[in-house]
Amino acid sequence: MVEIQLIEKRSRGRPQIRCDDDTKSVIIEAADAQFRENGYAAASISAIAQTAGVSTKTLYRLFPTKADLFSSIISDRIDRFFLALDQSTLATMDLRQGLERLLTTYGMLTMSDDTVDMTRLVIAESDRFPEIATSFYETAIVGSNAVMEKWLTRQAERGLIKLEDPHMASGMLRGMMIMEPQRAAILRQRKPAGIEEIAQRARICADIFLKGCEV
Repeated sequence: MVEIQLIEKRSRGRPQIRCDDDTKSVIIEAADAQFRENGYAAASISAIAQTAGVSTKTLYRLFPTKADLFSSIISDRIDRFFLALDQSTLATMDLRQGLERLLTTYGMLTMSDDTVDMTRLVIAESDRFPEIATSFYETAIVGSNAVMEKWLTRQAERGLIKLEDPHMASGMLRGMMIMEPQRAAILRQRKPAGIEEIAQRARICADIFLKGCEV
């Protein structure tokens, strides 16, 4: 009887085993909050580990440097963008529907509270830590532009629109969609746009764009 009680007591005390992918997700969530609250330089790795419920040894095994951790946060956000976009559904939509969906999803990514906070962080600390600016640019900006460029190229190949330079057109389209409201939010002149405003802006941008290039 005593033996059984001892075994039960020990089993209840054993920590739950998480796979590395799950552990990474928990660490990324904790790091995201730490970076947004304290900035990149002041973010504490030990505090991130404590919040995530892991040892600093485990954290460094999965993310060898603070820059790796920051890059993973940005990559995670872009992965959510791809998931929300749903390429298979996008492929079944007509030209206007597809463009509005693309712009709306992009607007929700770039004008969310956490993206606005992260953009402020990058702007404020990029001189001291150029690696975070590079990570943000290559993953968030270049990555999202590639998605839109690919879609525009596909529409041009189908003969639905006429574009001389899909890459440049993608950059212009993204700027038209988010520049003014995102910049105002970054400078704390207004709150980040909500879903209704984003959807309305996507409709207007799609209309202006298609009037200029639709065949």
